[in-house]
Amino acid sequence: MRFVPDGRRYAGLLFAAAPVATVLATPIAGLAFVLAGAATLHFFRDPPRSPPPSGVVSPADGRVSVVREEDDRLRVGVFMNVTDVHVNRAPVSGTVREVEHVPGAHRPAFSKDSDRNERVHIRIDASDPAAGDPSPLDGTEVELTQIAGAFARRIHPWVEPGAKVDRGDRVGHIAFGSRADVLFPPAVDRSDLRVSKGDTVRAGESVLAAVESATDETA
Repeated sequence: MRFVPDGRRYAGLLFAAAPVATVLATPIAGLAFVLAGAATLHFFRDPPRSPPPSGVVSPADGRVSVVREEDDRLRVGVFMNVTDVHVNRAPVSGTVREVEHVPGAHRPAFSKDSDRNERVHIRIDASDPAAGDPSPLDGTEVELTQIAGAFARRIHPWVEPGAKVDRGDRVGHIAFGSRADVLFPPAVDRSDLRVSKGDTVRAGESVLAAVESATDETA
């Protein structure tokens, strides 16, 4: 099993404290540190994923908590519970144009107030030459937003402007309960969505939206 680097460090400290706690306190205290280390590794797990050949994929594991229109664009948000994998993945292939950090509050990520939370916007200029036929999304901006939750104090984007990403690539991590949103370009409408509020999705595998090319429509 692969783990996020921070997870190995935090778990290592807990495991190292276990024998000390056993000697200075009780065996039960030592066992508590071992269990805490194991729980930390579980939280920071980073399992492999198999992206589909097309479509806009979920950036996170969890439950779809937001589906709404903002002007002429659709937003879909995925709430990550503390038990979900918290590695975020690219919703589309393309080039990272901008990574913007926005300070803010730390309200529960499933609440309406979370729209004012600390966040990181990863803006991707979509381009997928490997898909063959040009996609209606090519040349448009797809925005992934990592949103901090009530306990998440650190958002870790792993990409920088100019980076090339493929659909489903790892692009960042958020600690503990939090949310990841995709803001679609105007080319995507509700008929293109493949999920609804309450659906359970997997990062890099579940398709949030599928936009057919002109070739697909006339085939």
